[in-house]
Amino acid sequence: MKICVFGAGAIGGHLAGRLARGGAEVSLVARGAHLAAIQAKGLTVQAHDGTHVSHPKASADPAALGPQDAVIVTVKAPALPAVAAGIAPLLGPDTAVAFVMNGIPWWYFLGQGAPKGEGLAGLRLPGIDPEGALERAVGLHRTIGGVVYSASEVVAPGVVHSEHGNIRVILGEPDGTVTDRALAIAARLEAGGMPCPVTPDIRAAVWAKLLGNLSSGPLCVLARRGVRDTMAEPVLRATARLVAEEGRAIAAALGVALPVADVDRVARSNMLHKPSILQDLELGRPMEIESLFEVPLQLARATGTPTPQLDLLVALAKQTARAAGLYPEIA
Repeated sequence: MKICVFGAGAIGGHLAGRLARGGAEVSLVARGAHLAAIQAKGLTVQAHDGTHVSHPKASADPAALGPQDAVIVTVKAPALPAVAAGIAPLLGPDTAVAFVMNGIPWWYFLGQGAPKGEGLAGLRLPGIDPEGALERAVGLHRTIGGVVYSASEVVAPGVVHSEHGNIRVILGEPDGTVTDRALAIAARLEAGGMPCPVTPDIRAAVWAKLLGNLSSGPLCVLARRGVRDTMAEPVLRATARLVAEEGRAIAAALGVALPVADVDRVARSNMLHKPSILQDLELGRPMEIESLFEVPLQLARATGTPTPQLDLLVALAKQTARAAGLYPEIA
């Protein structure tokens, strides 16, 4: 099975290493020093189950890789326009494209299974998919949703480190069906040591992951510290729980009933790991403010869901990002 990982940074590199271990013919779209190191020495994944080295074909140009059986998109949301512009050479007639990313995805309100509330059905998200470029380039018919739990970072060019063994990818079709194409991708990941359930309710999985992003992301950005160090302050851990409850309320307003256990899980989080949005701040990369924070707040306003804690923290996180030149100034 030919699988291309588009955006082989920390998460993409980890998944690519797992896919290679699982017997897939893996290729990568990457860039910069990370790409050069992979081309020269291969891809190294340091994980709880050992250090794994693979030698996937890698290029900055998708045209050099050719049509694939599946593409897994793992870029940060600000890079999605580049995916839309460059993905065509990877697509054959039946190529599936799994978007394994954080935040509210571009396809969330499209097709069967999407929320049907007033003003929500068919809602486009221009902050995530400007001018519908992804919808045109990929199409809902190719799209598989996905979320990932990996706690990874690039520790040196060509080297990805994953903090702990509680890893998994969750895949699901936006229309709620369980398809052979999703199961085929999942089988390669699982053979490589990455648990990968396929769910009939991918939107619930999106929100379960998003609770963690909402509760820890803004706080860690403001504290400039990892999750464990930030949450060592009791008032901040209590605030994280309040934010997770607000996120759960937004999900409920959209028809997704998350258990209280999901709030408990994120409120107990004790990883040393720095959230990816803090990594981006420290490295001067564009931050995923829109998909992780701003779109959930737009949905809160659209559904009349109060989010006082999240409003304050996101406003402060945006100011922090603006001060670093990583988020647009207020017009």
